Amino acid sequence: MKAIRRFTVRPVLPEPLRPLSGLARNLRWSWHPETCELFESVDPDGWRAAGRDPVRLLGAVSATRLAELAGDGPFLERLAGVAAGLDDYLRGDRWYQEQSGQGAELPDAVAYFSPEFGVTAALPQYSGGLGILAGDHLKAASDLGVPLIGVGLLYRHGYFRQSLSRDGWQQEHYPVLDPNELPLSLLREEDGRPSRVALSLPGGRSLHACVWQARVGRVPLLLLDSDIEDNGPTEREVTDRLYGGGSEHRLLQEMLLGIGGVRAVRAYCRISGHPEPEVFHTNEGHAGFQGLERIRELKHTGLGFDTALEAVRGGTVFTTHTPVPAGIDRFDRELVARHFGDDGELPGVATDQVLRLGGETFPGGDPNLFNMAAMGLRLAQRANGVSTLHGAVSRQMFAGLWPGFDPQDVPITSVTNGVHAPTWVAPEIARLGRGTAGVADTPDAEIWAVRRTLRERLVYEVRDRLRASWHQRGAADAELGWIDGVLDPDILTIGFARRVPSYKRLTLMLRDRDRLTELLLHPERPIQIVVAGKAHPADDGGKRLVQELVKFADDPRVRHRIVFLPDYGMAMARNLYPGCDVWLNNPLRPLEACGTSGMKAALNGCLNLSVLDGWWEEWFEPDFGWAIPTADGSSDEDRRDALEANALYALIEDRVAPRFYDRTETGAGAGPVAGKGADNGDALPGRWIEMVRRTMTTLGPKVLADRMVREYVERLYAPAAHAHRALDPAAAGELADWKSQVRAAWPGVAVDHVEAVSATTAGGSAELGSTLALKVRVALGQLRPDDVEVQAVAGRVGADDTIADAQVFPLKPAGGPDQAGRWVYEGPLALDRTGPFGYTVRVLPTHPMLAAADLGLVALPTEATGEGAGVLMR
Repeated sequence: MKAIRRFTVRPVLPEPLRPLSGLARNLRWSWHPETCELFESVDPDGWRAAGRDPVRLLGAVSATRLAELAGDGPFLERLAGVAAGLDDYLRGDRWYQEQSGQGAELPDAVAYFSPEFGVTAALPQYSGGLGILAGDHLKAASDLGVPLIGVGLLYRHGYFRQSLSRDGWQQEHYPVLDPNELPLSLLREEDGRPSRVALSLPGGRSLHACVWQARVGRVPLLLLDSDIEDNGPTEREVTDRLYGGGSEHRLLQEMLLGIGGVRAVRAYCRISGHPEPEVFHTNEGHAGFQGLERIRELKHTGLGFDTALEAVRGGTVFTTHTPVPAGIDRFDRELVARHFGDDGELPGVATDQVLRLGGETFPGGDPNLFNMAAMGLRLAQRANGVSTLHGAVSRQMFAGLWPGFDPQDVPITSVTNGVHAPTWVAPEIARLGRGTAGVADTPDAEIWAVRRTLRERLVYEVRDRLRASWHQRGAADAELGWIDGVLDPDILTIGFARRVPSYKRLTLMLRDRDRLTELLLHPERPIQIVVAGKAHPADDGGKRLVQELVKFADDPRVRHRIVFLPDYGMAMARNLYPGCDVWLNNPLRPLEACGTSGMKAALNGCLNLSVLDGWWEEWFEPDFGWAIPTADGSSDEDRRDALEANALYALIEDRVAPRFYDRTETGAGAGPVAGKGADNGDALPGRWIEMVRRTMTTLGPKVLADRMVREYVERLYAPAAHAHRALDPAAAGELADWKSQVRAAWPGVAVDHVEAVSATTAGGSAELGSTLALKVRVALGQLRPDDVEVQAVAGRVGADDTIADAQVFPLKPAGGPDQAGRWVYEGPLALDRTGPFGYTVRVLPTHPMLAAADLGLVALPTEATGEGAGVLMR
């Protein structure tokens, strides 16, 4: 018989062991080795059986063992030391407090919204890179002392667990997660009742949710859960699984995340005394409705919609993570209207105002759809992509929201992602860096020994996981003897693990199977490949790619050299990144927004072999790995894939493998050693080790989440907090009125004439260091000079006269208007570079509270305007 309900009966911790509970409930243990070592000493076998999860461990440890530990003096001394260390970590001043003490104007608190958070395998609330990034953001914020509040949903089935059928087809499993068995606690009111948030739904229904708290070091993470008795069956399933269900299901999830999330933050701050957030950071468009809830709050105090919108925008940061329109959530306008009408949520906020924020009013947009990214951008005064290249792609992709502006002027900046080193760096690697000299002066032999240890550990884990996978596929032990020979700790090991959308090209390596087989089985310089990844449950195309890879890896000729491991997640990644020598990434450029898996590998001394996309395009150097050439201009997808696959094979065959197997006594200068990479006594691959060293010492500091969060604080959070404080109701109302006036008057703004009054040019040429004195006549209509800024924009020009690497030179009004009401602006333009050079002028609205290009209004010269778009200097 099966139980109708499952729960854990926990032992009562003896009084001396009570600090164990607090240590288990704060997820700092997931990146703090000393805490993990303490829990492992409680019960080593139980620790492994619990998947390194302290909450599960304490739920299973015997009362007898607890009694022993309660009388174990050395253990209690260790426990007291670790508990004191956590208390100091939680209470002491860190970087953020130091900056504030030195006069930096920083926000009192920041609310960080994300649909998923990958903090630890013990809290499986993530699907891939977005969630892992969000988890690393919280952990780095905690380490730096940033007063962040994380906000998400608690999915009772998580994402999904992956296994394979006998023929290699992906199978999904959805185990039920009991919050009481997770490192969570309910947010409770002062009288002990669970705190609740509620949303109104059409037809008089309501969507209720309780709020679970996870402690991520110093950072509270609030997770909303709709699986409670207050809801009907449909509403209980809103938080059933991550990225599941149909369109209305997703809409309800995102309403709960955004609107319910703000209400959960308000409740948490009221109950705990935590400062109210001044900045709201939306990690992708899924949580965009949080801005609407904050507008409703302000309207409730008597503010008009436009005034409330300006106040909300000032304190909002929006981060886009997708480089493709298909990655954006879009809903039918009628569905959204039904949920935000008089019978739905946000009373007092007109439905047409909601729809306008998400409307696809830009060229190529669909007027029948509501676009969550468009709403997120319209609700945020500051926005960013997640790498330099992705910032440029985002400016191009969303340029329609700022008509009249060139993509480079679209106000979307970039903050390149980073990864949390204490989470992802193997302990052996961390110890290398802690020595007296550090990695830079660590002997080659020591670095190489550590790298081999990590590779060997991966080999044994792969065999264990592969055997378990084949058992799930129906194989018996008698047919699995070959697994004991899978992989070799002395062979060049390449890793490839990520989600499996088509653009990441899981199967590019299979393009020429004979050539790949030759690389795998090379008699002197063989390679071995470890592959992992999940396809979305609804993506049959992605599942076919998984099956194709699995079938190749099942081939008896190569199955000892290439493996596919199902159920890729944080637990697997812990040994996968450190154990690989090379990390492979071959997406369609430029469709990888950032791609942080290669960063995690790099922190462990793994070299990257990647297309120049995402972060790799930004920081690639030959010292850190290899760049796979791309055929970006090819319109033939099949030919492009063939060219790039051939380039990949050539790199591995001609450069990667020879360098790995080039062994000498001194670490450089001799030829390869025969026999699948044997150690050959003291022979070392000196040039390879030097690349490992450079990767760890030079690239490593760039890819850290600490660096990323500092950038967010300094470049986005602090300015957003300043704008939030400045945009009080009076200032926000004045700005809203001013915007309305400028929009109405803008058709009367024009550039009438442009001339270079004292150009030192001859025959269209000019000398470096000379100056143009520009004189521009503009019509302002009903506006005044204080309402606009007239600029010269200059830089190098291409064959089509497009200005690149532009510099902006503000021009100043010279006197009052002429009889026709036109104003003259003047200013110098320095010719500070050689080669083809050009300039133009433009008129933009300006206001002390206005962000650049905020209104999307610009006036440019026409062909009839004096010297037109400017003078070209060649």
